[in-house]
Amino acid sequence: MSYAQREGASAAPGFARERGAVALVTGAASGIGLAVATALCKQGRPVALCDRDAALLAVAASGLRDRYAADLCTHVVDVRDAAQVDCVVQHVEQQFGALDAVALVAGVLHSGEATTVTTEAWEESLAINATGVFHAARATVKYMARRGRGALVTVASNAARTPRLDMAAYSASKAAAVMFTKCLGLEVAARGVRCNVVCPGSTDTPMLRAMLGGGTAGLPDGALTRLVAGNLERYKLGIPLGRVASPEDIADVVLYLLSEQSRHITMQEVCVDGGATL
Repeated sequence: MSYAQREGASAAPGFARERGAVALVTGAASGIGLAVATALCKQGRPVALCDRDAALLAVAASGLRDRYAADLCTHVVDVRDAAQVDCVVQHVEQQFGALDAVALVAGVLHSGEATTVTTEAWEESLAINATGVFHAARATVKYMARRGRGALVTVASNAARTPRLDMAAYSASKAAAVMFTKCLGLEVAARGVRCNVVCPGSTDTPMLRAMLGGGTAGLPDGALTRLVAGNLERYKLGIPLGRVASPEDIADVVLYLLSEQSRHITMQEVCVDGGATL
């Protein structure tokens, strides 16, 4: 079962709990999710960190608390389990504060040809990347809709909009998450809740490093150069801006879509990939 642990002491000045100031991030222990959580903490937002990796989550929360005196709660939760997700969100609402910003970043990548990818890999891809988004969005949006305010951002992938070799399971699951989020946004727009999607391209995260055969220390020699240059034999055109994204590049766009600066934007899909999906 999931559990919760408070980190920090009080909300930052200017964010009254009763007015709804709490953000929730799934996949918050590393990569883009951690970058989003970090950016929210820099703003002084109380943040609920959710991830299924208890050890990494504890390290992430400790670092945020030490660097930003962040007001956090942590929840070990598997987004595949609807009951766990519902329990966590209920706890956040009742014990930590009213949600008004949700970033759904949890994801998994299984590569392989469409005709040979295992059933287990296909099912886990859909269960985490698509059904996990459904579980977390359903659990959180209902609270925001009742209050008539809030924003949700799903982090998908540019692979959801462009066919990729050996990525059928990943691409299909992310495409499902994109369309679900847009449909949800249409349903709750009249109740003051906005739902948008950010689609990163190649981003220097543990997921990318693992896909390219790298370890936690970084990418293999020449990997960044090859990603930027592209590979026409693999039907990849490269990255026109000439660099692989950092997690912070993606987090900046997520924060914009969660903020009041984007108050008239909903049901949109923003591709953040340096022009790779031209």
